Amino acid sequence: MDKAFLTLDDGSVYEGLAIGKKGTVLGEIVFTTNMTGYQEVLTDPSYAGQIVTFTYPMIGNYGVSEEFNESDCKAAKGLIIKEFHGLETEKREGLDKWLKDKNITGISEIDTRSLTQKIRSKGVVPGGISSIQDGDKLLSLVKDSPPIESLNLVHDVSTKKKIVHKGKGPTVALLDLGVKKSIINYLLDEGFNVVQYPYSTSAEDILNDNPDGIVVSPGPGDPKAIGSILKTVKILAESKPYLGICLGHQLLALAFGGNTFKLKFGHRGGNHPVCESATGKAVITTQNHGYSVDPDSLKDTDLYVTHTALNDNTVEGIAHKNLPAMAIQFHPEASPGPLDSLDIFSKFRKMIG
Repeated sequence: MDKAFLTLDDGSVYEGLAIGKKGTVLGEIVFTTNMTGYQEVLTDPSYAGQIVTFTYPMIGNYGVSEEFNESDCKAAKGLIIKEFHGLETEKREGLDKWLKDKNITGISEIDTRSLTQKIRSKGVVPGGISSIQDGDKLLSLVKDSPPIESLNLVHDVSTKKKIVHKGKGPTVALLDLGVKKSIINYLLDEGFNVVQYPYSTSAEDILNDNPDGIVVSPGPGDPKAIGSILKTVKILAESKPYLGICLGHQLLALAFGGNTFKLKFGHRGGNHPVCESATGKAVITTQNHGYSVDPDSLKDTDLYVTHTALNDNTVEGIAHKNLPAMAIQFHPEASPGPLDSLDIFSKFRKMIG
């Protein structure tokens, strides 16, 4: 295998072995604690603009399968791992070929423990991977790259046309900010007819189709980078029963006067405990977000906190005091991860009636 370099904006350079597509990628270096599900993670649109580090050391050992893909769009920009087990077997395609087919550049034989500790102490850092540039040249490219907060990452991962996923029950309008296939599948399993819209669709166009409810999906980046759709979100939440997931949760807060902030290193993985305020019940959730709702900013709004992260007391769920509108920061559909919070979809179904 050829050499590759990982460079962080603080000048740190790691040398490893190239995997996947040869080339150079720049992005935000983040880590996930998932032990499995590398294919689902790399195809999750919420990772757009990011280079994902797996804290679990052995990646690729069970191959890949198309059924595990969470989207068809370009999601994660790169992959950082310790041990690579990505070769083909007689029964299953290998991760290395899959990475090349998906145009994902990666690096292996990296001390991911040390890298994760650096991110936990310093916070999320810009960086890059290259199998064609040396460390010094790569550092120059990293320092010249625009901050991720300035990018509209949703534009590249949202559907470009309206898509109907036929179901037998009430219709939900799904505003696609970077939706995962598993969310659509669970909505269909719950009995919904799902109509998927591009993120730039106006509230008027959606409401003209007279849906029974609204779902605003997860997606990548800073919610304030797509502030142009806050008016749309507010109108939709005031007009129909509303469920926001992850980015859809943050946008609901912003639309009704709340605020969001960037977390030091984000929540990414399948082992995050969350407490529901009304019942005191705790569940283990899958999470993937770098921004959070400021609870103090909700005090003078009609929103209140419904769920809290037990690791750091950040906001994990909100609801409106007078409207049938609720939102969660975690991922009930998991993929990968536990399905402890899957009942959110049935609660939304009951909200619609």
